[in-house]
Amino acid sequence: MSQARCHLRAALFLAAVSPRGATTGVTARRGLSAWPAPQEPGMEYQDAVRTLNTLQTNAGYLEQVKRQRGDPQTQLEAMKLYLARSGLQVEDLDQLNIIHVTGTKGKGSTCAFTERVLRSYGLKTGFFSSPHLVQVRERIRINGQPISPELFTKHFWHLYHRLEETKDSSSCVSMPAYFRFLTLMAFHIFLQEKVDLAVVEVGIGGAYDCTNIIRKPVVCGVSSLGIDHTSLLGDTVEEIAWQKGGIFKRGVPAFTVLQPDGPLAVLRDRAQQISCPLYLCPPLEALEEGGPPLTLGLDGEHQRFNAALALQLARCWLQQKGHQGLGELKVSRPSVLRQMPLAPVFQPTPHMRHGLRDTEWLGRTQVLRRGPLTWYLDGAHTTSSVQACVRWFHQALLRGHRPGRGPEVRILLFNSTGDRDSAALLKLLQPCQFDYAVFCPNLTEVSSAGNADQQNFMVTLDQVLLRCLAHQQYWSHLAEAQASPDLWSPPSPEPGEPTSSLLASHPPRTHSTSSLVFSCISHALQWISQGRDPVFQPPSPPQGLLAHPVAGSGAGVLREAAAIHVLVTGSLHLVGGVLKLLEPALSQ
Repeated sequence: MSQARCHLRAALFLAAVSPRGATTGVTARRGLSAWPAPQEPGMEYQDAVRTLNTLQTNAGYLEQVKRQRGDPQTQLEAMKLYLARSGLQVEDLDQLNIIHVTGTKGKGSTCAFTERVLRSYGLKTGFFSSPHLVQVRERIRINGQPISPELFTKHFWHLYHRLEETKDSSSCVSMPAYFRFLTLMAFHIFLQEKVDLAVVEVGIGGAYDCTNIIRKPVVCGVSSLGIDHTSLLGDTVEEIAWQKGGIFKRGVPAFTVLQPDGPLAVLRDRAQQISCPLYLCPPLEALEEGGPPLTLGLDGEHQRFNAALALQLARCWLQQKGHQGLGELKVSRPSVLRQMPLAPVFQPTPHMRHGLRDTEWLGRTQVLRRGPLTWYLDGAHTTSSVQACVRWFHQALLRGHRPGRGPEVRILLFNSTGDRDSAALLKLLQPCQFDYAVFCPNLTEVSSAGNADQQNFMVTLDQVLLRCLAHQQYWSHLAEAQASPDLWSPPSPEPGEPTSSLLASHPPRTHSTSSLVFSCISHALQWISQGRDPVFQPPSPPQGLLAHPVAGSGAGVLREAAAIHVLVTGSLHLVGGVLKLLEPALSQ
């Protein structure tokens, strides 16, 4: 126990740690951040965010949600009451012409593609998504841009005071939880801004999500499905599919991408039960046939599924609203696939092409090149999305490989939170043959007191550091189990992709010389970059940063490397913290 406590202290004071002797039996005593003391709030943006943070979902609320899994109507009725107390009725939301999107992998990217395509038609768009990367106002966008701090602050206090004034003295809960509050706030802003349409991304699930208060969306979409949030949504992909299909509405067209037979059958049955016309999206290749290939603003083969779904959602919305010039229909494709009607196969219009090309969605298959460092940022956090991330990373390395350049170093920067299977995610990442695996919490700095946008009251510092130590132990076990090279071969190339010996010719170091834990993102980046990133130039490194032998010897390797490739993945919050440091303009 004492040795584990020493490891924890070492991480707190910036040093890398060894996994030997680490244990998760340490009692968490120090809070990650103190709860704000009650006070009269100011009118600044940071004051609004700090007050919002007091509404962060706590463990008790999550337990309540789990108990109510069989009765989603209870949660929706509560959301209706909050909506009414805020001054709106459910019927008011019909004016927003909503596109409602759910899924496990790619729902955010699908929303980003959809919003950008429709904006290319000259429409004024609203976009509600989660989570945020750097600032909470990113969750609510007008015409693709996060709302201003001034607009956020104005609407936050208006809604907050309205809910305070209308609370029931007999109720112990006067305020909705964090995500519910932001959902209400987004609806108010979109209505006041008079957007032509709103793209709304489901938070968790579908049937139980507070965004499902929407009763008359124009069209619904379901991106790729997989296992995630099992404690809330179920243990099988079929259970999760039932939850996601909960956003379907009678008579409202819905679209999905090709799924495994089980979840696809669940979605089909769910739609048929309420007379919801559900269509299967043809692959993007079918839409490209006979015309130039489509260029996507987001990298990775998996983004083609998201773009195909986005085109159908955008076209359906335009058609429902009487717009012309929707692309010439092609009639050479079958109309039914897997007992489901196939969505229209059409020639994408110039507006659609420009929208797909110009889509930006930070933290998803994003590459930043900075001198000798290349940062690969992807917020993958499920098994299916990490598999896609590994394929994308492999392809990006192949494209950027320059023989004879000199020694290259590969680094994994990883964290995972919640009830996700970190060991399974790390196993998928090991074939990338990293020289160093670095683990740290989703904290930009050790103290988040001066950064309200990234405060988290749901965990303690001990808890998040012990989880990082557990990740390091998983990595060690995987290295020990690496008995046969065949089991750890690089990902198979995509069809038509030339084979390469790049990964195979890059032998991994053993775990005992390659894994480190740091107490925050800033310290991890300082060690990785060694002052060689021209933008990330913190003051002097903290004392003790190189105290551990691995950190000290690795620093020399990094300073001499001709190229350093850093994959940041496992958590969107981790990616957000990295972006905050590497792209300071995002915090302006």
